[in-house]
Amino acid sequence: MKVNKVIIMGAAGRDFHNFNTYFRHNPAYRVVAFTAAQIPDIDGRQYPPGLAGKDYPAGIPIHAEKELPALIEKHAVDQVVFAYSDLAHEEIMHKASLVLACGADFRLMGPKTTMLRSQRKVVAVTAVRTGGGKSQTTRYIAQILAEAGKKVAVIRHPMPYGNLDEQVAMRFASYADLDKYKCTIEEREEFEPHIDQGIAVYAGVDYEKILRLAEAEADIILWDGGNNDLPFYFSDLYIVIVDPHRAGHETGYHPGETNLRLADIAIINKVDSADPAAVETVKEAVTKNNPAAKIVLTNSPITVEQPALIRGKKVLVVEDGPTLTHGGMAYGAGVLAAEKAGAGELIDPRPYAVGSIKETFAQYAHLSRLLPAMGYGKTQIAELEQTINSSPAEVVVIGTPIDLRRIMTLQKPAVRVKYTLEETGAPQLPKLLAKVL
Repeated sequence: MKVNKVIIMGAAGRDFHNFNTYFRHNPAYRVVAFTAAQIPDIDGRQYPPGLAGKDYPAGIPIHAEKELPALIEKHAVDQVVFAYSDLAHEEIMHKASLVLACGADFRLMGPKTTMLRSQRKVVAVTAVRTGGGKSQTTRYIAQILAEAGKKVAVIRHPMPYGNLDEQVAMRFASYADLDKYKCTIEEREEFEPHIDQGIAVYAGVDYEKILRLAEAEADIILWDGGNNDLPFYFSDLYIVIVDPHRAGHETGYHPGETNLRLADIAIINKVDSADPAAVETVKEAVTKNNPAAKIVLTNSPITVEQPALIRGKKVLVVEDGPTLTHGGMAYGAGVLAAEKAGAGELIDPRPYAVGSIKETFAQYAHLSRLLPAMGYGKTQIAELEQTINSSPAEVVVIGTPIDLRRIMTLQKPAVRVKYTLEETGAPQLPKLLAKVL
């Protein structure tokens, strides 16, 4: 039998999951390498032998994606599997064209190939783009389920950017757990709000093991997706978040369009801050591509502590990193809150950026009067802190889901912005959740 040599293109998440669920212990394939993109400093590592399995006693190397053509030639690769999220369809096809020109097949793996089945009911929260409002939606749904007397466990899309052997299956129920596993800013942004609600969060690398651990303590599994990726589990209720601030993106990004077409419920979020015409455009896109989906309109109300501190001041806004970078947004909740509170000026942080923060601005040229909260390691967190403190801002507006003051020392007054989810009109989601209750 021919053994197909494979490279998996990823970003330390979906790529590992596809390997674990399909390629590990599969004699028809030999994965010769992973490539890494989107997240800084995740290449140059190894997928360890303990996770790779008996067929890979030396583990599997992880290379930078720019090395892909050379790797295809070196290993005489048969297939390249694309396995990360939130890229425009056109960009995906450019990558496919490169792979085909190098002599390999280009492959996308679908839900039936990579989803696992749970012994519990599963509610999946996904999106068409990064930064649509998955986190507050997940919290809102968790509250509904808890108030109905159900024990809920949240399983979060992977973010294993450290030592993979130590991140196989992690449970977060306290801030001490965040420190124990040396969580990045991105991880803390996703985990802390659930912990504050008293709900345990699971994440890691091996999502079969993670699922079985969560099932042991929960009645319902709540999948909290990352970017616009597909769920890792077959779901009993499939929810997609659609963002009218990026109307037209519903069918332009992978695999967000697949989420839109698969969903039972399409939540059009941020209605309170969006152009009504954009809301209608998005609604029409949902109806056209998934006429069976139930449409729910929601607001994303923003509150800011001590808004009087912002009025008339020079303000540096720090926003959620992924929403601004691969999510493509040019503003977030922090900018909206600062403008509403009457900020005198939104500082452009680019002249004060250092190290990897400066490189982030060079890579994402659409960013100007805000600072993405990049923090994928100690060095980058320190560079973010230095950038903030070097700016001439009189006040820092923290628009991230966590309080950055917990993990760095700010030399300026700071205020936090928070955002939640509320349905417009009579609540529909409690009734729609009856399927899993």
